[in-house]
Amino acid sequence: MPPTLRSRRHLACLLLLALFALAGCGHAGTLPPSVNGQPLPSLAPMLAKVSPAVVNISSTTHRQVRDPFFSDPIMRQFFGLPDATREQIEQSLGSGVIVDANKGFILTNNHVVAGADDIRVTLTDGRSFKAKLIGADPATDVAVVQIPAQRLTALPLADSAKLRVGDFVVALGDPFGLGQSATSGIVSALGRQGLGNSGYQNYIQTDASINPGNSGGALVNLDGELVGINSMIYSPSGASAGLGFAIPSDLASSVMQQLIKTGHVSRGSLGVDAQDLNPRVAAALGIKSRTGALITDVTPGSPAAQAGLKPGDLVVAADGKPIDDAQDLRNAQGLKPLGSTLTLDVERGGQRMHVSAKLAADANTLAGAALDPRLAGASFVELPGSLRQQGASGVGIADVDAGSRAAQQGLMAGDIVVGINNTATPNLTTLRRLLVAHPKRLLLVIVRDGQIAQLMIQ
Repeated sequence: MPPTLRSRRHLACLLLLALFALAGCGHAGTLPPSVNGQPLPSLAPMLAKVSPAVVNISSTTHRQVRDPFFSDPIMRQFFGLPDATREQIEQSLGSGVIVDANKGFILTNNHVVAGADDIRVTLTDGRSFKAKLIGADPATDVAVVQIPAQRLTALPLADSAKLRVGDFVVALGDPFGLGQSATSGIVSALGRQGLGNSGYQNYIQTDASINPGNSGGALVNLDGELVGINSMIYSPSGASAGLGFAIPSDLASSVMQQLIKTGHVSRGSLGVDAQDLNPRVAAALGIKSRTGALITDVTPGSPAAQAGLKPGDLVVAADGKPIDDAQDLRNAQGLKPLGSTLTLDVERGGQRMHVSAKLAADANTLAGAALDPRLAGASFVELPGSLRQQGASGVGIADVDAGSRAAQQGLMAGDIVVGINNTATPNLTTLRRLLVAHPKRLLLVIVRDGQIAQLMIQ
C-alpha cells in the first residue's frame, strides 16, 4: 500500500477514535458525576437500611407419591407387585420480608412455603433459623412465618393505596439463589387482575427486574417503606421481561393480621353468581352499559337477597370503584374482611341505585375436616354459575391451609373434585352424601389446570 494512502487511513482511524472518546464524555456514555454542580443521588443509604429486613427462605417438602404403573390394580395383580409408594423431595427457594422485629414475623408468598415440612430463614448477617408457619392464604398468595431471633430489622409498611403509576420503586430478593440483589424501576400499572390462578388479585405491576427466587421479597419506595410483596413475573423465557407483579402492602397487611390472629383468612360473600357483560347479552337485555358484572343467581337468605338484589341486575361499582367484570365483583367481596359492608352501584331497568350489603360467611362452603378428617385443611365450594353454564361439573377447592393434612395429600386451591371412588360429584350435596359413610378407601378424581388426575387420600 502506498505510504500516502496508509497514512490517510491511519489519520481517519485516529479521528474516529477521537469522536468515540468525545461521545463517551457526553450524554450518550456514562452518567456524569454531577448535574448543575449537585452530585447525583444514590440508593445506597436507603438500601443499607432496608437490606437487613429482606431474608432468604428455603423450604423442603416430602411427598408420598404413587407410580402410575404400580397404582394400577390389574398390573399389581398380574405381576404380583406390592402396593408401594415412594418419597419425593421437593425444594423451593424464595425471599421474605421481616415486618415485626420483636415477634419475628416475616411476610412471604404462599407458593414459597406451600406444603413445606421444613422452612429455613437465612438473614443477611448469615444467621439461619428454622421457621414456624403461622398461616397461609393461597387465594392471595400470602403467607406468614416466624423465627425465634433477636436483633432483627423490620420494614415499615407504606400506604400502597397512595401509589401512582410512575412512582420509583426498588425490588429486593434472592434471585436464582445468588444472594440478595436490588433492582430499580417504576410502578408500571396498578390493580392488575386475571394473572395465573390466584383467586383474588390486585397486583402492582413494575418494570423493576423480578426473577425466580425474588418471590416473597420486598418492593419498596425511595423512603425504604414496603409497598408490595414481589409475587410473580410474566416472561416467555422464564427470566425478567420487565413485567413483574407485587401484592400491595395494604392487601398483604390485611391478610397477615388475620393469619396471625387465627391462622387462616375468613372471607365474606354476597351470595350471588355473576358473569361478564358482553355485547350480545347487553343487547338481549336492553342494557346500555358495556361493562359490569351481571348477576345471574341470588342465594335465598343471602346478604344480596336481603339487600334486594335480583338476577339481571348489573353491578357497575363497589365502594366507589368501577366493576368491569365478574372477577372485579369477586375481588370486591374477597378482599374485604368478613362482616364488612359493601356498597354497590347497580343498574336495573335503565335506573341506577345504591345498595349496601353486609358480607356474610359463604353458605356454599364446607370445611374438609367436617366432611372427612383426611381432608382437614381444605375448603370445598360449589362451582360458580358462570362455570356451570360452560358445562363444568364438580366441587371446587377454594383454599388449602399450608401444612394441613389436605396439603400433605397433594390437594391444591383451584382443584375441582369431579369424582370420589368412581362416583361423580357434581355438587356439594353429592360430595357430602358420599363422605357421610366414611369410606375406608378415598380416591379423588380431580381436574387441575385442565388435566385429570387421581389422588389416593390416606
